[in-house]
Amino acid sequence: MTDTQHTTTDGLRQFDASLTEELDSLRERGLYRPLRVLESAQGPRVRIGGQELINLSSNNYLGLNTHPDLIEAACQAAQTWGAGTGAVRTIAGTQTLHEELEKKLARFKKTEAALSFQSGYTVNVGVLSSVLQEPDCVVSDALNHASIIDGIRLTKAHRLLFDHADLDAAEQALAKARKEGYRRVLLVTDGVFSMDGDIAPLPGLVERAEAYGAGVMVDDAHATGVLGSHGRGTVDHFGLHGRVALNIGTLSKAIGVVGGYVASTTTVRDYLIHTARPFLFSSSHPPAVVAACEAAVDLLERDDVLVQQLWANTAYFKKAIRELGFDTGTSETPITPVMIGEASKAMEFSDRLFARGVFAQGIGFPTVPEGKARIRTIVTATHTREQLDAALSAFADVGRELALR
Repeated sequence: MTDTQHTTTDGLRQFDASLTEELDSLRERGLYRPLRVLESAQGPRVRIGGQELINLSSNNYLGLNTHPDLIEAACQAAQTWGAGTGAVRTIAGTQTLHEELEKKLARFKKTEAALSFQSGYTVNVGVLSSVLQEPDCVVSDALNHASIIDGIRLTKAHRLLFDHADLDAAEQALAKARKEGYRRVLLVTDGVFSMDGDIAPLPGLVERAEAYGAGVMVDDAHATGVLGSHGRGTVDHFGLHGRVALNIGTLSKAIGVVGGYVASTTTVRDYLIHTARPFLFSSSHPPAVVAACEAAVDLLERDDVLVQQLWANTAYFKKAIRELGFDTGTSETPITPVMIGEASKAMEFSDRLFARGVFAQGIGFPTVPEGKARIRTIVTATHTREQLDAALSAFADVGRELALR
């Protein structure tokens, strides 16, 4: 048998056939989407299938992934420290670079300490599955990110959901948790909600949590580099330093690289080093990744020019897209959903935009609820006004064609 030949057993065929049925169901509902493969660096313009497109689908808020400071730092670190670390953090995979990055993250977030993880997903899964156990209770916003939901599923803690951003509902859940006598109660919320672009009512949530002796965890994946002074996030935006137990973030979006972190107390850091399974059982970040993240934090601390440009572009685009007659929901941030409703129509809208040179992905179930499909757009600091105007023109044309405006 050559390297390219393979055999298929009955068991494999049956297994594959069962998955094919589910894929066919996705196709029938208009939810099947092939991967869009970028043939260029991530930026305000990208190339896909040989076509140049204005990119409104990236979480690269500040354009840092191609910033010369990050690229230089990554190259130097790889030359000095090697391509990889060859171990998990707790055995032989902690280098000076990892410790330096975590000190900088703690300083940036104004906490005692920080601990980095392999991704934003793994930090939520790792933290929640570690700090919550059977005698505990988690109080969670109904629209929290999938990584929070999965982290909660891995615990044996009691779970109470509250209606999205509803302070009264959150308080009722907190009161119930305290009445039932759970050892540890943790209220968990996104800082910025990734599909709707709205900001959590964090001051009210913190006040209510404090009244019932509960801790607060905030996932600032879409707020770090976006909200607060120099992009420090929602805790800084609302002036709540020292009142949030677990400040979660990602290094994969505005920071421009990859990874996640929790900023908190030294006690929390030490506890997670010994209990968080993704931290314990995954190799540490390569030196180039760590050094690039450090460079990004240094850049944000140095000035906030890119953050200001991000918000200027956001205001311009939001005003214009709304004036075109599109519904952008409750968005307050650079995440601007264009609400469509039916998934198949959202996907068609996205395909027609693509044909006009605009890369803006359609989002449907299960990422968002049935009937709430949308085109999810994110403008960045590096988009030009000419690019935004061209994208807006394409939205106007497709909206007319599909009778959506």
